[in-house]
Amino acid sequence: MATQTIRRHSVLVRLTHWINVLCFTLLVMSGMQIFNAHPALDVGSTSDFAHPLVDLGDGFPHWLTLPGYQDLALGRRWHFFLAWLFVLNGLAYLLVGLIGRHVRRDLVPTVAELRSLPHEIAEHARLRFPAGEAARRYNVLQQLTYLVVILVLLPLMLATGLTMSPGMDAAFPWLPELFGGRQTARTIHFASASLLVLFTVVHLAMVVLSGFFNNLRSMVTGRYVLPPERVSRERLTRERVS
Repeated sequence: MATQTIRRHSVLVRLTHWINVLCFTLLVMSGMQIFNAHPALDVGSTSDFAHPLVDLGDGFPHWLTLPGYQDLALGRRWHFFLAWLFVLNGLAYLLVGLIGRHVRRDLVPTVAELRSLPHEIAEHARLRFPAGEAARRYNVLQQLTYLVVILVLLPLMLATGLTMSPGMDAAFPWLPELFGGRQTARTIHFASASLLVLFTVVHLAMVVLSGFFNNLRSMVTGRYVLPPERVSRERLTRERVS
């Protein structure tokens, strides 16, 4: 049986995805350098150096950080620049996605899709991934995960990042109070970034398990090829249902 090729990702999704990959990778690396200047987490307005909430010892290995040597000021400049590039790229994705109805069509789950959530969880646990026509659309697990990332984690990381900026604090003195203090905002920022890293790791694992080269091709060219056995299984399932 011949393979079937479907269009899976638009130019906008592919372009913003790869810009996000670059920005987020460098943001994490420069963020780790900034964190290493004080590798501990606390709550409130000031740090308790004697008894922090979390003490990470020496912090992250320096070979994982950017610019790669102990220059806190330069690390902050890298982080600040990349953060705004990341934000602008995300806003472009969201704006065009709302205008073109990509967000509403592809990311917001229907009632029927929400009801299928337990089934999708079971299928993913068995490493069974959508095939045939179902592969054209994000499954409900992807939709809910992307919505949490876009609507919760990213805005939270941005807001807490701004709270840690002395310039922003001077212009908007209510920002630290909003999060219960500068150190609390720093802890929330670290937790949000860590969850985004976890999301990235799980995302990459799913990409590999469901077909690395096929998924990579779809994010580069927009075309996703369904193997013959998956096309056949999907048609057989439709025939049984009908």
